[in-house]
Amino acid sequence: MRELMQQLPLWQRPGYLIRRLHQLHYALFFEELVGSDITPVQYGLMTILSTTPDADQIAIANSLGIDRTNVADVLRRLSDAGLVERRRSEKDRRAVISCLTAQGEAVLRQLYPGMLRAQERLLECLEPDERDAFVATLVKLLEANNKFGRASLKISRRP
Repeated sequence: MRELMQQLPLWQRPGYLIRRLHQLHYALFFEELVGSDITPVQYGLMTILSTTPDADQIAIANSLGIDRTNVADVLRRLSDAGLVERRRSEKDRRAVISCLTAQGEAVLRQLYPGMLRAQERLLECLEPDERDAFVATLVKLLEANNKFGRASLKISRRP
């Protein structure tokens, strides 16, 4: 077994490296947004609602790559905090749509600089062209492996 582990050390395993980078990103996010109760997933959901108001749970789940049950839980927490409003769709009474409240928009604007600082700190060791290549590589990996996830992520590329 030891020989096997020596053949592929942790620092050469993409899964380990991605998980560790994710942990570091969370730490930076919480450090930069100290005093806020917003998590990265909540921030992502609020960002989606800022660009896609009146989104239903399926659209939000597809944009975040998390399952609808988790989306419902995050929406409930944000709604309880007064940051999101949920209501029945007038087009489809079975669907519940969500939008940011004025307070939610204000919180998102307030937290945005801290989120940018966290991103900057995470990538500060990379040159601008390396950052672009890193993000492009991550998107390529997500697109190629999306089919293996429990929740589908609909990746929309910017022009």
